[in-house]
Amino acid sequence: MIARGFGRLTDPPASFLLAGARVVDPATGIDELRDIAVRDGVIVDLPADDLERIDASGLVVAPGFCDLHTHLREPGTEGETVASGTRAAARGGYTTVCAMPNTDPPLDESAAVAALLARAADAACRVRVIAAATRGRAGHVPTELEALATSGVVGVSDDGTGVPSERVVREILKRLAPLDLPLIEHAEDGEAAGGGVMRVGPTATRLGLPAWPPEAEERMVERDLALAEAAGGRIHLTHLSTAAAISAVRRARARGTRVTCDVTPHHFSMTDAWVGGSRRFAWEETSLVGTTGEPYDAATRVNPPLATREDALALLAAIEDGTVDAIATDHAPHPSHRKAVPFGEAAPGLVGLETALSLGLAAVEAGRLSLRRLVEALSTAPAEIIGERRGLPPGATADLVLFDPRARWQVEPGALGSASSNTPLLGMELPGVVRMTVASGRVTYRR
Repeated sequence: MIARGFGRLTDPPASFLLAGARVVDPATGIDELRDIAVRDGVIVDLPADDLERIDASGLVVAPGFCDLHTHLREPGTEGETVASGTRAAARGGYTTVCAMPNTDPPLDESAAVAALLARAADAACRVRVIAAATRGRAGHVPTELEALATSGVVGVSDDGTGVPSERVVREILKRLAPLDLPLIEHAEDGEAAGGGVMRVGPTATRLGLPAWPPEAEERMVERDLALAEAAGGRIHLTHLSTAAAISAVRRARARGTRVTCDVTPHHFSMTDAWVGGSRRFAWEETSLVGTTGEPYDAATRVNPPLATREDALALLAAIEDGTVDAIATDHAPHPSHRKAVPFGEAAPGLVGLETALSLGLAAVEAGRLSLRRLVEALSTAPAEIIGERRGLPPGATADLVLFDPRARWQVEPGALGSASSNTPLLGMELPGVVRMTVASGRVTYRR
């Protein structure tokens, strides 16, 4: 009998039969009702009548999710640990998360990468490391990229800021090219951003908050695409939030630039109106009366700031048409004291590992996104970017999520596995409940 609750990657391999599930596997093109059997952690051919039978009728089985952008806050910062962050990931259906380097001290040396990987060996999901692109994340001197590649990192980034120097970006891209690793860019021109804390527009004007212009993202995107095209390296643009940036990616791809990108669930579902108290999703009519929050809620402060409705809907359309490769959470936990301050002083970011699937399913219910494309953007596409394989054929190590797309749950601190609960979704009811997560053949979460 498989125990309920959280498991670890060091647990014994699992054996079970999921009966009558809707299997959605973008890797093989399968979307049909069938059974999935797992024996000793490996998917096997049927029949398998001797295995524990789990009734999965009405549930969806998909390849395990992969998050390209997770803040685990180790070493040295508050709000999360590897243990709590990976439990949150498992509860959200994730079997891999990529730990970002803006820690204290930054993950800019091979020894720091090795120490983090050692701490994560018995976590509730696989942890991959994205190392700092420059020493100390200061933007001046590239890290020892070749040594970091040998230590097993899956990319480099100065996330939290973009690399400001064109010369440094060019050097990083050239050195990464033979390593086949991406530079993962936080696309923001700091000078253009000008200290803005929410998106420019009527809500910012009404609230009297410093406004962040979309040009801050668009300028950096255009610059980085041109540099990647010239250097021949891989560039990955993370948490894009503007339609113009997406259009630039589309044009660059047509020219043959090696570019991938992701958007976050909060950027395609929430809008800048949430800072003013709205709790309507981007696809809902703004004139409808519904759930409201308090204006200046620091949980809505993120970087880049929440998008306009038009941009949010453009991001959704770009996920559906494949211009946006992946959905990444930018899971950014903070202790309550870093959010219980005036809006402009609050630490930017929100927790997202446990709500990403739900926000995607809400968009599916609204007819803005297909289930197949949602699964692909959460699982096989981001996994491919970091060199992992996903799929559910016989012979593959079981790496999957089982979820109920119709069940509802209420977002409350006690319902979250994360050590933090900084999200404006608190109190809201969302679709989609994960019933089981299996990583590397081990059951890491079962509800």
